[in-house]
Amino acid sequence: MNAYIYTDRYFAFDYGITHPLKIERLKLTFELSRAYGLFNGSDISLIETVEAKEDELLIFHTRDYLEVLKQASSGRLRHSYAYGIGPGDNPAFPGLWEWSLLHTGASIRCAELVLGGGVQIAFNIAGGLHHAMPDRASGFCYINDPVICILKLLKEAERVLYLDIDAHHGDGVQWAFYEEPRVLTISFHQDGRTLFPGTGSVEEMGRGRGRGYAINIPMLPGTDNRVFLKGFHEIVPELFERFRPDVVVTQLGVDSFKDDPLAGLCLGTEGFLEVIRFLKRNTNYWIALGGGGYNSWNVARAWTLAWAIMTGVELSDEIPEEISSKLDKMGIRERELKDKEEINTSKDAHIRYMERVISYIEKEIIPLI
Repeated sequence: MNAYIYTDRYFAFDYGITHPLKIERLKLTFELSRAYGLFNGSDISLIETVEAKEDELLIFHTRDYLEVLKQASSGRLRHSYAYGIGPGDNPAFPGLWEWSLLHTGASIRCAELVLGGGVQIAFNIAGGLHHAMPDRASGFCYINDPVICILKLLKEAERVLYLDIDAHHGDGVQWAFYEEPRVLTISFHQDGRTLFPGTGSVEEMGRGRGRGYAINIPMLPGTDNRVFLKGFHEIVPELFERFRPDVVVTQLGVDSFKDDPLAGLCLGTEGFLEVIRFLKRNTNYWIALGGGGYNSWNVARAWTLAWAIMTGVELSDEIPEEISSKLDKMGIRERELKDKEEINTSKDAHIRYMERVISYIEKEIIPLI
């Protein structure tokens, strides 16, 4: 059984007209998947999102911080820079508290469904807000739903593997489990010297009992599918074999795609879907979360293609007419479900850099697991 967690209630909220994170991208994703009939199978459950309870957030976030979020959400607070709230990345907008409860509640539901044993794959496209810290908003993220999801899993699971392929380093999740050997975090991302949040060097490998259980694969701007997949296939299968996770949690951000406005990587659907196919073959229980992606069509087509693989459906390249009409209204000209041509942007420098990263991980980190 596979489960997809979703609600139209997400669209009561808005970060602001100039903010790059458009919650409407989730609606386009859902509608594209529905147009392809991806919720019709007898082994598929489409489940309405339910808000998280405040006590469930306190497993990671501080009470003072949650009070600040509630004040910002209700208009009683325009900014609180000590908590990361203010103009820019993390604005105080009406309903931000309710939005946070919804996307986090969906991730908690994914954990409950998988732990219950009846669901093998659960997908929360609204989740994956991986930058939030216990007492601070960061990088468009107010509540760290991946961390809360993993903490929920650890009540019953012995080992959880977290794989993050967003262009931005999964810093909030890494730091939450930096000393925890029951959680192996793996993050592929654009080198932090060139992109927010500035962390995720290969030398960040965990601390104390968790030393060796944080894996970072930074990539130079301009890295394409070929170099990304070289790193993935030379590192990730061995990590799966050594760690043997009970549950895999993935953050499937697609701001790594070549035309995303907020990052400089040059990946595309071929590289992304190779990761999804690997996960489908090698996971018994899998929670998939959304993440970054600031080109709405990239988000919709990538996560629809991912859900198709999760549910074992082969999609036609022809976009359903109802979606073509919607794209016209949105001013989106692209009509390709998959990239038609291989993106070749990597140079020798990209390959050499990835080879150095692979070598360091193989020699210095993997033996610690």
